[in-house]
Amino acid sequence: MNYNSKIRYLYLPVGLNHLNTNLIFKLINNVKQNLNYLVINAHDVDYTYHLNSIILQNLGQILPSKIEYLNLGLAIAGCDLEVFLKNSQNIFIKKLLIRNNRKEESEDIFPYIKEYIMKKKRVKYLAILEVFQGNREDLFSLKDKLEEFKLYDIQVLDYYGLHIDIISFIEKTYLW
Repeated sequence: MNYNSKIRYLYLPVGLNHLNTNLIFKLINNVKQNLNYLVINAHDVDYTYHLNSIILQNLGQILPSKIEYLNLGLAIAGCDLEVFLKNSQNIFIKKLLIRNNRKEESEDIFPYIKEYIMKKKRVKYLAILEVFQGNREDLFSLKDKLEEFKLYDIQVLDYYGLHIDIISFIEKTYLW
């Protein structure tokens, strides 16, 4: 399969499945030289929970060494996030967005964020939106945690304020 190696923005929407994940990993690996923006959206918790695990456990080792924007819209288990963060610990991410569609209320990803992102100063801007049974909690609204991130020079922003959609990217990159 041939790829355009000059891809800078890659959006992988809902519709990911077990049949195409290997192709997606090959695509990311083949375009990572120019890849600056990566969005992975697999929101359906019940259908994609195992798939999200596969994505997180394999994505860290194929990302470029520096990426401008990484947006992960997944159902995240803490142990899978830890694997991703360990595998990507040499990668600097300027803007990291995580939309965690939790399957269980007890799934807390913050300890992993603190250990592998905050303490190692691997991101400049961070936005995390936790979704559980229709309720949304944005890290930006948690004042006590905001202060903690400031100590590590990480700017926490509103998830929707940091979000860049493909149309905005095209307008900003090619039309202005």
